[in-house]
Amino acid sequence: MKIIIVDDEPLARARLEALLGECEDAAVIASVSDGEAALAICMQAQPDLLLLDINMPGMDGTALAQRLARLPRPPQVVFCTAYEQFAPRAFELGVVDYLLKPVRLERLREALQRARLRIDAAPGAAPALTARSRDEERRIPLAEVIFLVADEKYVTVHHDHGEALIEDSLRQLEQAWPEHLLRVHRNCLVASARLLGIRTLDDGRSVVRLAGTEQTPEVSRRSLPAVRRHVRGDT
Repeated sequence: MKIIIVDDEPLARARLEALLGECEDAAVIASVSDGEAALAICMQAQPDLLLLDINMPGMDGTALAQRLARLPRPPQVVFCTAYEQFAPRAFELGVVDYLLKPVRLERLREALQRARLRIDAAPGAAPALTARSRDEERRIPLAEVIFLVADEKYVTVHHDHGEALIEDSLRQLEQAWPEHLLRVHRNCLVASARLLGIRTLDDGRSVVRLAGTEQTPEVSRRSLPAVRRHVRGDT
């Protein structure tokens, strides 16, 4: 992600830049002290994300967020501030996340992941999942995903070319792509377009048949009505 840091405090900018250096898929393309400078860069560089202070002289963070929302390709915004009282207004503006200073690395990573999910789900973007193996990163187009299974810390993506581990939770993925992914079990999502039907086993359990695999993920009793509606075409 191409990121711009906007904060009138030099130490705050330096701290964020240092933290971003420990985050994968994060490239700081500018670090500026005011909203006017940030807006000018956004018009030219088209960043993916702004880490934005709220209480700044001149154009403050909320005013800048409103201006950015009117751009043809608006960047995502994460507010970074020392003041909790701005949170309601921030989320009214549709920001990705709201981080309190001093920003912690784990919270920053969470915010970046939320931004990535929203970017991938944006109209015109080709939906894809980000898989990591050692120091390598690859994108798995959502059109190639068959089903996903959660196991402890990671989620395993079963796709047309094999399997891969991702760090996103099933809940995050389900919320990001409700039109593409269907919950069949508390630990499993399937690609809706791959759903061929439901089969009832001799022991009474239900499983789904999916295009592209011989595996048949189990359907929980709680999810069964929704899955049946989807198979019938009622959803």
